Amino acid sequence: MKKIIGALLVAWIGAVSSNCYSGSEVEKLSPELRALLKQEMLAIQEGMQNIVPAFASGNLEEVSDIAGKISRSFILKQKITDTQKHELHEKLSNEFILKDQEFHKYAGMLEHVSKESHTELVGFYYSKMLESCIGCHSEHATHRFSIFTNEPAKKEHHH
Repeated sequence: MKKIIGALLVAWIGAVSSNCYSGSEVEKLSPELRALLKQEMLAIQEGMQNIVPAFASGNLEEVSDIAGKISRSFILKQKITDTQKHELHEKLSNEFILKDQEFHKYAGMLEHVSKESHTELVGFYYSKMLESCIGCHSEHATHRFSIFTNEPAKKEHHH
């Protein structure tokens, strides 16, 4: 399980750090909204990275604090205008928004279980968050992350 979570974390961090929304429906957003989304993704990346050592050292209070910040980092809850909110709903698919909401729901669950010291569930909800990231990237960012496509890798044949 630890190896799986480690591999997912590496894939997720790589996805985020290479600006996973480039070339997708998010590119249709105004530069201001794209900047907000990128800022949110970088904050989530930092939080996800910081949860690992906090949990490993048994600091569930810090895990809860970080997860809570991630849970409440919805771009829709930031100080954006009504026009920008309309733009988000107009240009982002319902599937995209639902995936984002799912991710934040899991972060909220992680905040709760770590606050209640349910250590057996901390790893579970962290992995659900990672799965949620990968699920979204595999549906909305395959142009950036070909590893998520169903096509088999093409091998070069040398004659």
